[in-house]
Formats: sequence, C-alpha cells, structure tokens
Amino acid sequence: MNIEMLPKVASQALPSGKVSAGKITKIHAMEVLDSRGNPTIQTTVWAGDISAKASVPSGASTGSHEALELRDNDKKRYGGKGVLKACKNVEGKIFQAIKGLKADDQEKIDQIMIDLDGRDNKSKLGANAILSVSLATARLAANCHKMELFEYLAHKYGYMVKDLPTPLLNVINGGAHARSTGLDIQEFFLIPLGGKFSEKLRKGTEVYHVLQKNLLAKGYSTAVGDEGGFAPKLPSNEAAFTFLREAVLATGYKMDNDFHLGADVAASEFFDIKKGVYEFKADKKVFKSTQIYKMYRQWYEKYHLSIIEDGCAEDDIVGWKLLNQELGRETLIVGDDLFCTNIKRLKMGITQNLANAIIIKVNQIGTLSETMETVKLAQKNNYKIILSHRSAETCDDFIADLAAGVNAEYLKMGAPCRGERLAKYNRLLEIEELVNAK
Repeated sequence: MNIEMLPKVASQALPSGKVSAGKITKIHAMEVLDSRGNPTIQTTVWAGDISAKASVPSGASTGSHEALELRDNDKKRYGGKGVLKACKNVEGKIFQAIKGLKADDQEKIDQIMIDLDGRDNKSKLGANAILSVSLATARLAANCHKMELFEYLAHKYGYMVKDLPTPLLNVINGGAHARSTGLDIQEFFLIPLGGKFSEKLRKGTEVYHVLQKNLLAKGYSTAVGDEGGFAPKLPSNEAAFTFLREAVLATGYKMDNDFHLGADVAASEFFDIKKGVYEFKADKKVFKSTQIYKMYRQWYEKYHLSIIEDGCAEDDIVGWKLLNQELGRETLIVGDDLFCTNIKRLKMGITQNLANAIIIKVNQIGTLSETMETVKLAQKNNYKIILSHRSAETCDDFIADLAAGVNAEYLKMGAPCRGERLAKYNRLLEIEELVNAK
C-alpha cells in the first residue's frame, strides 16, 4: 500500500490585524503533582509581560516505542519519580537554546530541542521537559496573537473548526488502570451517537450515573479507577460489556441508534511473546495471535463494539494484519501502542495495512510539531483521529483545544468524573459555545 505523503508541516500566515508573537524572554519549570499523586513538570514561558504554562501527563500502560520521561531516580524523593532534572534542563540548556526566538516559530523551537537532545526517544533532556516547553510555547503564541488556543492551532496548521469530536467515555476501568478488578481489558467505553458534542456528553453522563446505580444494586463497588471509570471486580470481561449495554437501555436509549460500545484492550499487557498467545484470565480463554480476531468479531456482533483499540500487542504484526483485514471494514481498528504518535511507526502501519485509526497522545512523541506531522499523515491516508489523555493527568486542557483544532473525530478524556478529566470536557463545552457564536 502506498503512503500518501504530505510536505513537512509548515506554519500558516496569521490573519492580518493580529499582533506578532513576542520573543521568548524567560522560562520557569517546577515540579507539580499529577492525578496519581506523582511528580510531573509544569513550565511557564514568557514573552515580555505575556505568559503561558503547560503541564505534562504520564501513562501507566505505556508502549515500548514511546518517548521517555526523565525521572530523577533519587529514592529519597517521591520514590525516585521526581522531575527536578527535567526542570533543570528546561531552565538551563533548553532556555539558552531558544531564548529570543518568536513564540509562534513552533517548528524551529521544537527542532532545536530535538537536536539538543539528540536521541530518538528524547531520553537525554527528557520528553517531559521538551513537551512542557513545546506546549507552553504554543499557548504563549496564541496569547500573543490574542486568539483562543484551538483557533490559533487550527489556523496555524490549516484547519477550519467544524464539528467537535465524539467523546469516548471510559466508564469501566480494568487492566493497568484498575488492577484490583481482575479485568484484562483496560477500558470499556460508551460511544454516544448523534447531535452536538454537548448532547453526546450529556447522554454519556446520564448512562454513567445509571451504570453506577446498577452496579450498586448488584453489590459491586463503584470506586473509580485512574480515569474516573468504575472499577468493580466483575466475573469476566464480557460482564462489563453487559453492564454497559444494560445501563444504556435502562436510561431509555437504544443500542446502535444512540450508543455503540468500545474497548481499549491494551493487549500488550497480557500477550505471551514466547508462546504467541493472548491469555484473557477473566474469561478463562486463550487465543493464538492468528485467532484473536474471532473473539472481537463475536463482541462486535453481540455488543455493537465499533472501536477496538490495541486489540493486538504492539509488535504482533501478524495479529494486526488479520484483525484489520477481518474487521476493518466494519469497525475502527485503532493503534495506540502500535504507533505511539510516531510518524515512522505510522508509515509502517499504513504500508502494511495494520489499522484504520490512530490514538494521538502528545507525550508519546514529545513535541507539538511531531504530533502534527503524525496527525496530518494519518488524515491524508484516511485514518480516523482519536485525541487522548493519559491515565495520570493534570488539569491542563491543551488536548481539548488540540482535538477541536485538528478536527479529530473522537477524543478520550476518561469518565465524566475527576477534576482532571472534567477540565477537558468542560473546555470543549466552552469551545462549542465559542464556535457556535461565530
């Protein structure tokens, strides 16, 4: 399969009448806590009196091809998870390399940081250090131009904001996000259909509350996992799909008309590389790499499963090919760990026809510019875009603006629960009002 390529992402001219973005004059980085109570980095960048800040999320279930966070490994502080080294790199080497550059020269700033690090996985300076500067700089440029961030990103990268993305509401957590459940699958999510973003979010939230009541009525815990979804100890993975379907119907909605279901399988977590098999312990089933698609087909037909994310392990190329071949015409076969927002991995996936949709996570690659190159290539090759948070988040809502700005079809921000998730959903509600007012 030929890859339809785009030229390297280039800045668009900003509308006439907008002020020019100022030059970077100061940077400050500090250690803050994420939603799991672990340190992460928050960076503020100044252009004179104008400033903007960004903080960086962290994943629990991470692909081996992701860019690497820099941690201090000082066991006397935060169990070794401190990020003071990353903060030092921001205020030292990175600032010295980019000071005086215009805030809206995103590609130049990002490339300087990439070259300064010199490693594919950004492990020298830390992808967390680099990304905090990259995102804060983009937000600073938007502030300098007196534009909303989504508006600035859309114009800069050649988009026109239209329909906002459909939320994928992760309402039952399992896998690495809630290991106490015993569920193999990491996320079970609702996909509300029809209407504006606000209407889809409302419908999904209504089902979320009914799901809570149904779980309690049958004696299950409604404590929540990392992403705000409930974390009950269910007897099987299929039981989770059944609860979701029953909650949809009990709310008065209809499957297929009003809702589909989806799953982030995160299959790398339980793939036995030596044996080439997937062991679903909760269902007491084992599948060969060449047979796993058969189970997903059963779930697709039984539970209206229209999105299957990471249904195979990140390097199980045979499994991915068969899965996309067998189900790719009927449902979205989504690569997350498979691609890691990395354009090289995406090119491989396109050439070998492994998927038809991609998860976009800015911290998997480490700069906004590289993220945009991956988004553009995916869209050029008819891949659906799913903007995604991480399991350890902050209240930074940058990715909500990014999802709107690039016309992503879907977004994953977790359940309608926990402040760091709701910050992003609420920002999209604001964006919807701003777009409708134009």
